[in-house]
Amino acid sequence: MRTEIIVVGAGPTGLMLAHELTLAGVPVVVLEKQRTRNPQSRAGGLQPRTAEVLDLRGLLDPLLADAPSRTMYGGHFAMLPVELDCRPWRTRHPRPVTLPQERLEAFLEQRLLAQGVPVLRGREVSAVEQDADGVTVGEIRGSHLVACDGAHSAVRAALSVPFPGRAGRMSAVAADLTLAARSDTVPTEYGHFSQYPRTAGGYFSILHPLDGDRYRLIFGRLSGDGPDRAAPVTADEVREALHAVYGRETELGELRAASRFSDAVRQVERYREGRVFFAGDAAHIHAPIGGQGVNLGVQDAVNLGWKLAAEVLGRAPAGLLDTYHDERHPVAARVLEHTRAQAVLMNPGQDGELAAVRSLATELLRLPDTNRYLSGVMSGLDTEYPGVGPRMIDLELVTGSGPARVSDLMHSGRGLLLSLDGRQRSVGGREDRVEHVTAKTDEDVSGAGAFLVRPDGYVAWSTADGSPLETALARWFG
Repeated sequence: MRTEIIVVGAGPTGLMLAHELTLAGVPVVVLEKQRTRNPQSRAGGLQPRTAEVLDLRGLLDPLLADAPSRTMYGGHFAMLPVELDCRPWRTRHPRPVTLPQERLEAFLEQRLLAQGVPVLRGREVSAVEQDADGVTVGEIRGSHLVACDGAHSAVRAALSVPFPGRAGRMSAVAADLTLAARSDTVPTEYGHFSQYPRTAGGYFSILHPLDGDRYRLIFGRLSGDGPDRAAPVTADEVREALHAVYGRETELGELRAASRFSDAVRQVERYREGRVFFAGDAAHIHAPIGGQGVNLGVQDAVNLGWKLAAEVLGRAPAGLLDTYHDERHPVAARVLEHTRAQAVLMNPGQDGELAAVRSLATELLRLPDTNRYLSGVMSGLDTEYPGVGPRMIDLELVTGSGPARVSDLMHSGRGLLLSLDGRQRSVGGREDRVEHVTAKTDEDVSGAGAFLVRPDGYVAWSTADGSPLETALARWFG
């Protein structure tokens, strides 16, 4: 089989990348070793920047159309009892969007299948061969390959790519379950995440409602000890933890899905090895705090997708593909750093000194400037890249076709030249990759009369820069 891009891994990262490539008209094949989709909830929500990214492609509203409606709460930092307030970042999604990872994966996979994109399950990668002209996996040949196959990436192993960092120091379980009976200590309503952690009987635990009668339980021993990661999670093991933390009157109903995880921290040194790229957990892992992993992965995909498409279609300017590593590696490194800091603050076996630090951190988080800073960190709304402006605000516009938002103008996956001063501007023959729209807005644009926005939603140029538009067009769109 011949294709252009081979994507290994059908998690959120791989599926979103395949969506971006398909949108650009680039043939792609997705390989997944699991024969069926993982039914476990895993990451429980989308951070605000990821919600914005999905909105850029018109995916957010249909994704949430059948999702259960619930009261939304602000995000958290280290499970401190203060909601993160993202409103100062001028986003339409100031709170995390509650959505199990399984729902996101199912939605994206169905979208791809409806467009005829092969998502081939039961395909385990054992060898990867690359040469000057392409990459081969089994009987499939492509011009490039992107490893989106998780923390234990088979592609990374096949190419002997190091994964430096720190091994896990604790073992924990995440499980989706129902309860046959529950004590008064079991939460029955959705709330801010800080209300869920408990410790008792030598265990730490987080138990919170999902949808319907499902709960998500995270637990481990305070000592950090636990079975090997490959050992199956048993109902007896889950039952013991429930009894220890929530009392004997709390009884397990059905254990629907479960897995083990640790607090290992690792990151590949280079996101590109020849014609092979790494994204999502194949490129970086950290303790699962605040849904950072799935959000990093989706944004890796949207950063890489348009650049890889430009390369395949023969219109990428020199060095464009290298900006994927240059831009995304530091973002993940920062997430690894702050999740390590949060893990210290969240230590369930904390002593009096650490409790005092948490108390001080809580007071600081109530200060508007501290809250704004950490809400930007956790949400991804503060992400900026070297030599590129901030994310484009989703302005309310009036165009020649009627009212619109900036995100409405970017569903095609192309760049956007947005003129707000009434001037007509030229994209220099790049109409196939940059759309020019004139519009008006009543919102604050800091005096800028026009913006050039990359397909991933970041400002590549504005009239406030003082530099020529053509320079930015050539830099990013060839």
